[in-house]
Amino acid sequence: MQLSVIVPVYNMAAGGKLEFCMDSLVNQTIDDYEILAVNDASTDNSLEILQGYEERYPDKVRVITYPVNRRQGGAKNEGLKAARGEWIGFIDSDDWVTADYYEKLLGRAQETGADMVGCDYSLVTEHTFQVGKVVQNNTRKQTGILDEEKHRLHILRPGSMVLKVYRADVIRDNHLCFPEGIFYEDNCAGSLWSLYFTRFERVDEPLYYYFQHETSTVHHITEDRCRNRMQAEETFYMECRKRGMLEEYREEIEFRFVELFYVTTLFSYLQGARHPRLAFVRELRQRVQEYFPDFQENTYYQKNIGQEEQRLVAMQCRSDIRFYLYYRMKLWVRRFRGR
Repeated sequence: MQLSVIVPVYNMAAGGKLEFCMDSLVNQTIDDYEILAVNDASTDNSLEILQGYEERYPDKVRVITYPVNRRQGGAKNEGLKAARGEWIGFIDSDDWVTADYYEKLLGRAQETGADMVGCDYSLVTEHTFQVGKVVQNNTRKQTGILDEEKHRLHILRPGSMVLKVYRADVIRDNHLCFPEGIFYEDNCAGSLWSLYFTRFERVDEPLYYYFQHETSTVHHITEDRCRNRMQAEETFYMECRKRGMLEEYREEIEFRFVELFYVTTLFSYLQGARHPRLAFVRELRQRVQEYFPDFQENTYYQKNIGQEEQRLVAMQCRSDIRFYLYYRMKLWVRRFRGR
């Protein structure tokens, strides 16, 4: 079989989201593929919808289900275990793709000999195939034979995993999988997986539609979700160390860890959480310094983190409470003036 498409599904029945996703998959222009729809213990009628597709398209759709929610990482791992394709693709169950999405990605792989191929995506707020705001997922500098320098680029900016197809034997031979039971599992897997592939190519078109809606993970900032992001990065760090990559790519791994574990989490938490706690802000700073005490000297940190963010981080490293009070007041003033 040429391709296995893994679709993690949890409570996506409302608003026709799941049907729009599945319709885009069963109507792909390639023939030799399977859709592994993994029901992650949904409590709505998502399973019934998937079983309907399995009945109508028995040659294409296989439904996998289990009783305890394991988040997207667990669902993807179950899909990987069952996949029979030479290539693996992932798609979020509230998104969709063009009819020739996989034909174009696999065609690019065949033309170039790549073992990982990606494309760009379109941001949309309704179910449509009209292209919205186009976002580039990876850059041309990251394409071609993945030598040491290009592997560094992929650690720093791996891009979204749902916008790619991967050679299945690379995944299996290197025992690649996702952390389970947390959000942001791709934050760990994307950078780590990229180190095992040998050639990356792109299709310079927005073939994937990313649906922005109020139930998306990015619209809900809680301390628990922040801890999920932290856990994903800790898993990334531990996997890199276990697999012997920490020494060769230490500066890139350090920056990727600090950016997501600490900087992104810190400012999204303070800006988005309803009642941000000083204790959690302090814990963030303490824990990042346990892993990388000199992270402010990292070349990528100095180059890629904004000057204002660097100034605020430096303030926190001197005094958690001063930083906390200053930033909370700054946000209050900004919101008051914006009324």
